[in-house]
Amino acid sequence: MTSKIMRAIVQVVSSSRTTIGAFLVVAVWACFGPAMHFSDTWQLLINSTSSIVTLLMCFVLNNTQKRDTTAINAKLDALVVAVEMADNRIIGVEHRPEEVAAALHEDIVAEVFGSDSAPIDPAIAPKA
Repeated sequence: MTSKIMRAIVQVVSSSRTTIGAFLVVAVWACFGPAMHFSDTWQLLINSTSSIVTLLMCFVLNNTQKRDTTAINAKLDALVVAVEMADNRIIGVEHRPEEVAAALHEDIVAEVFGSDSAPIDPAIAPKA
């Protein structure tokens, strides 16, 4: 249920109508500034509202990023399984400790480039 609610929130928040609405709210707020003599209450209203919205959006963005990352990792794992010559040790590496992931990366680099050489980025390789 929470997942459905989060998806609905993301759909609403990421729409162009919501963006236009946010700009309109700020424009209306700014227009009331002179009428309210740019009072502390006038400033407090936008500061409090924007702080609350920002905090909530951090959670929404984090949830969306987590779902996207999980989906991408699942798709990449499926590709690794589908390729016969792929190294199946890397499936689910994102769920393992960082040291294990680093060791697997070093093993794969050693297999691809040889044990004594490391990959060289052509952009930083010395010119011959």
